[in-house]
Amino acid sequence: MASRITTLAATAACCALVLAAAGPATAATATTAATADTATTAKASDAPSAGSVAPGQDPFYSAPADIGSYAPGQIVATRPVSVTLLGLPTGTDAWQISYRTNDSHGQPELTVTTLMVPGGAASGSDRPVVSLQAPEDSTGSQCAPSYTLASGTDVADLADAATLLLKGWAVAVPDFEGPKSVFMAGPQAGHAVLDGIRAVKNFQDTQDTGIGANSPWALDGYSGGAEATGWAAQLQPSYAPDVRLAGAAMGGVPADPTAVARSLDGGAAAGFEMAAAWSISTEFPEVGIPSLLNAQGQQDFTNTGGKCMTQLLAAYPFKKLSSDTTVPDPLSVPSVAAVLNENRLGTQAPATPVYDYHADTDEIVPVGQDDTLVKDWCAKGATVDEVRDPIGEHVEEAVARRLSVLDFLSDRFAGRSADSSC
Repeated sequence: MASRITTLAATAACCALVLAAAGPATAATATTAATADTATTAKASDAPSAGSVAPGQDPFYSAPADIGSYAPGQIVATRPVSVTLLGLPTGTDAWQISYRTNDSHGQPELTVTTLMVPGGAASGSDRPVVSLQAPEDSTGSQCAPSYTLASGTDVADLADAATLLLKGWAVAVPDFEGPKSVFMAGPQAGHAVLDGIRAVKNFQDTQDTGIGANSPWALDGYSGGAEATGWAAQLQPSYAPDVRLAGAAMGGVPADPTAVARSLDGGAAAGFEMAAAWSISTEFPEVGIPSLLNAQGQQDFTNTGGKCMTQLLAAYPFKKLSSDTTVPDPLSVPSVAAVLNENRLGTQAPATPVYDYHADTDEIVPVGQDDTLVKDWCAKGATVDEVRDPIGEHVEEAVARRLSVLDFLSDRFAGRSADSSC
């Protein structure tokens, strides 16, 4: 983990300087909407600026009382944001866009996406756009990428975004965990990603971003971000047929929450399992997970909420989930097993080409369950380019395959035929 953060910090710092040198950012101004179909601009003089306070204290993240009257992807509010890296300018124009989406039960909620475009004058109106799903893997809204990007503390995600921006592409980074900050809730994530694309499409009419009706869109995500990417790709034909995708790149995919949980259980990265258990309980209260907890489990669940990934990993190394429950195998409880199966990727085929990469020796997310995903999608008619590296650690694989991801996305935007292992 530390080696990747060091590498990405250097990469992000370098990319920030290159982006800044490529052209000064133009003034990012938001336009007040005249109708309910367009954005209202967050510009009250007493409102906090983006990134100055955590989302829990920022009214920009609060849903209006009539959020249910908004269409999925309809903009609620927008505001300009300065995206910096540890105080360094990145040379990008950026906005936060809040919009209506749906949780895993189809209930309306508000979330936010951060739109970044290379600074300077836009060239044409068909700039490619990538929805980049950041591996937030957390249970607190202060860990959401919209806040970490705005506060200048996000190194890894900005490094990935910089590789896309340097191609001249726009980048949208959605808070796909939603207002409840739920990790590994598949439908919630897929809805938020697709509705985030809709929101940017709605925003394009009011800003000179170079994004137009003919701009091609693609998805990109690794690890927890790959789970959201996969769900967006899988749900697009049914949930958002109006959102056309050129391709989806996803690596280190945690496609099967049950298989991943069993692999993590009792290991050094058991904090991921605890975050997922808390999130599934929060997003699917009907499962009744609290009734399975013993006294230690009740305390651990109370402590698990509102935490970022590094805190979760530090709190629960080598933790076994059964030590928190009154049953020996909580994953086998029928209500739990059923909802975990509902959150398993592979039941529907994406219509867009997929680039699926994974290290065979991944110590965090087992490759076998990702192999099963590819087989399931292929059997349903999907186009999947499956790439497996015989040696590689989970976080190193993201760095090792970054250029391949950029090549895949470039080919999709150029309209070239996609390779398939199916």
